Amino acid sequence: MNNIQSLLHATVLVKDLDKSLAFYCGLLGLEKDERRPDLGFAGVWLHVGAQQLHLMVLPNPDPVDGRPEHGGRDRHLALSVRRLDDVAAQLDHAGIDYSRSRSGRQALFCRDPDGNALEFIQAP
Repeated sequence: MNNIQSLLHATVLVKDLDKSLAFYCGLLGLEKDERRPDLGFAGVWLHVGAQQLHLMVLPNPDPVDGRPEHGGRDRHLALSVRRLDDVAAQLDHAGIDYSRSRSGRQALFCRDPDGNALEFIQAP
């Protein structure tokens, strides 16, 4: 019997919190959860529906160079969106590269300022 009920949060490591907030909040529109306690290192919690995305300013043990060009072939976070074309327009306006899903699904992949891969999937 599986006792796991849901995913509560995911975490990505970032180098420059201001740059990351400009991407996640300014560009993508996520909002901060001000209840984050002092954990002894910089970071923020962001609301993603009923879940959260935690940005942590800590050394990244993973290489940024040499990652697959297409984020779908790398570790990534998948986020549901209402309108995929709106995300594409936001990324185009910001000059951020992305690639469409190679499976034919209504999805696209991009990377944040630290090279973390994100997938945006249009909700049915």
